[in-house]
Amino acid sequence: MSSFRINSDRLLEVDLQNEKVLAIAGAMVAYTGSVKFEKAILGGEGLFGALKRKVSNEGMSLMQTSGTGKVFFAHNAAEIAVIPLANEKLFIESSSLLAYDMGLKTNTTFAGLRGAASGQGLFTTTVEGSGNIAVISRGNLITLEVGPNYPLFVDPDAFIGYKGNISQEFVFDVNWRTMVGEASGESYQFKFTGQGVVYIQPAER
Repeated sequence: MSSFRINSDRLLEVDLQNEKVLAIAGAMVAYTGSVKFEKAILGGEGLFGALKRKVSNEGMSLMQTSGTGKVFFAHNAAEIAVIPLANEKLFIESSSLLAYDMGLKTNTTFAGLRGAASGQGLFTTTVEGSGNIAVISRGNLITLEVGPNYPLFVDPDAFIGYKGNISQEFVFDVNWRTMVGEASGESYQFKFTGQGVVYIQPAER
């Protein structure tokens, strides 16, 4: 497993020891050592996953970074956070993905009405296994817990991802819509129940 470290809140430092990581194409801003950058055709999700992205127009351009040295990644001055996975599965919006260990398996899953309402597409990305994943957000990433007795409601524009034994559904709040105006995005909400964590950003897209 490669070493991911937040060098600053907008800069990710990855220490490679003859290892490989995948990152959004163009995210490298500096590096030291003997490092090679190549276009990643499948992005760790296999041929079927790549075809699903192609058909659904949910493309995610990735590059493979390999070798020995330190590589620095950033993206549009966005804040960066590292989420470690220990044999877990993370659901994340592809627009929030910056870099992840090569050993992690990615795929796409149907987001349905949730994706259509948020404008983030009909599919979302899953990252599964053990390793590190770096995500970007507008403002520092916020982690909120979901428990059996306290469901969580999230604005679609603030949603980044979630992990754990969580169920999600799309809800439409008529009373709130009437209060704030029909054009407000807050009338549409994601409801999360179960046990786990949800990641959000303190800003709207």
